[in-house]
Amino acid sequence: MAISTADFRNGMCIEYNGKLCTIVEFQHVKPGKGGAFVRTKLRDIKTGRVVDYTFNSGTKFDSVRLETKKMQYLYNDGADFHFMDNDTYEQMAISAEQVGDAAKWLKENDEATLMYAGDELISIEPQMFVELEVTHTEPGFKGDTATNTTKPATLETGTVVQVPTFVEIGDILQIDTRDGRFVKRV
Repeated sequence: MAISTADFRNGMCIEYNGKLCTIVEFQHVKPGKGGAFVRTKLRDIKTGRVVDYTFNSGTKFDSVRLETKKMQYLYNDGADFHFMDNDTYEQMAISAEQVGDAAKWLKENDEATLMYAGDELISIEPQMFVELEVTHTEPGFKGDTATNTTKPATLETGTVVQVPTFVEIGDILQIDTRDGRFVKRV
């Protein structure tokens, strides 16, 4: 389905230069001299990179329908990550390179959102906040709590995050998956 720049909405997905992009923001501009144009910020769905583009008013694009599906992460067999559809109980294996950075936040039995454009899997997004156990960290020193000092901690998924000095091995932490930031101790 073709859409023009007049139909742009934030969050809409379009195909531009052979890439699937979502519209982060846009602005219609009508200068005093010359034709109108549209300034946009487009996010490449596969890479996550945001780029500024300017289009002449009325330019046509192909609209892409995105569908999301919630699935439960079951396990990783070394080569593939296995997910189960919560409605049909159908299981599917997804390669590690398709899972990408989301792998560092996936814990067995957690729910993840899979995004599709048609039949093609585009991305896998873990929950916004996950609770993971600390498997290794250096001990904090008495008196270090007065300042906002941090130390590295390895979580059960193998991911290393910066945490406050009072965190110890065995603590369950809530982590924001958008930026890998420590939120609180659970």
